[in-house]
Amino acid sequence: MKWASGRACARPGITNKPAALTKSDWRQGEANRPMFRFLLVRIMSAIPVLLILSVVTFAIIQAPPGDYGDYIRSQLINQGGASYAQAEAQAQAYRVEHGLDKPMVVQYVNWITGIVTRGDFGYSLYYNKPVADVVGERLPRTLLLALVCHLFASVLGIGFGIWAATRQYSWIDSLLSGISFLGMTVPRFLMALIIVYLLVFQFNISEIGSFFSPQYGGAPWSWAKFVDLVSHVWPVVAIATFGGLAYNMRVMRGNLLDTLNAQYVETAKAKGLTGGAVVMRHAVPNALHPLVMYQGVVLPYMLTGEIETAIIFALPTVGPAIVGSMAVGDVYVTATFMMVLSATLIVGNIIADMLLALLDPRVRQYGGA
Repeated sequence: MKWASGRACARPGITNKPAALTKSDWRQGEANRPMFRFLLVRIMSAIPVLLILSVVTFAIIQAPPGDYGDYIRSQLINQGGASYAQAEAQAQAYRVEHGLDKPMVVQYVNWITGIVTRGDFGYSLYYNKPVADVVGERLPRTLLLALVCHLFASVLGIGFGIWAATRQYSWIDSLLSGISFLGMTVPRFLMALIIVYLLVFQFNISEIGSFFSPQYGGAPWSWAKFVDLVSHVWPVVAIATFGGLAYNMRVMRGNLLDTLNAQYVETAKAKGLTGGAVVMRHAVPNALHPLVMYQGVVLPYMLTGEIETAIIFALPTVGPAIVGSMAVGDVYVTATFMMVLSATLIVGNIIADMLLALLDPRVRQYGGA
């Protein structure tokens, strides 16, 4: 009995040959290549898009007259009692020290070069710390709130959409359609103002603008602290969720109604499948395609919803930081946050493509064409 190199001992009468690729294996590999190439192209194309967005964002932020030096001058005059000449001299010295006196093109090149080469997003003049620290403090809270809102909006919106479509023209359908109409038309900042008014003036709740009550600020995590957190952030979550829920419900209802009239659904019914099996196994997966594509913009949508609401409630998240930095001319903080929001839109679209490929085999096969 002979030993084959790197193989188990060959049994008499059996030839140890590598398994040949079947036709289906070859087709599967060929089908995956276009999809991988498609995703790679999307990722690579995101780089110039981000570069263009950074140029446009920086130019728009710098377009209004004034900078952080003007803010320093006004503070010295109003609070420090300095004369205009003294305040202007100190403001000009501050501009020279931090490069604010240089042309806008030079400031942009220095900023983007620092990001690419050193991961340095600049220095926040207003917060007096690196911009990366400001983003690191506020962005995780914002993303977590946005993801929670997205989860609630997707689960509730899709569920209510299925419920409304399977009970077309009933009072349940009419009620859910009305809720969807309100969620898509009423501005989120208006809902936030109404809730703030009710909480403060009707229910005498004064703890607005924080995540925790004073006794839980530095305390370790516990069930009581989690309940306290929920009691502070529920208005933001509810308002941001409402808009996404309304859109998901409206789209899911319309798509499911079209799908339920398709020929293959009638065929499944004729085979004796129950109504629930027909809906959940055949109709719902096909009706989800537009909602999956919507995931490309839902994360930025939820972020903007959280930002709008957090500004009203003055929560220490991204929204108040953007407004505060724009008000005083802290350009690097504003530009960085705008870049982060732009990046979430691009990442969301790439994720939507991947989810659609998992849901629809045709995308996996022809996505790279």
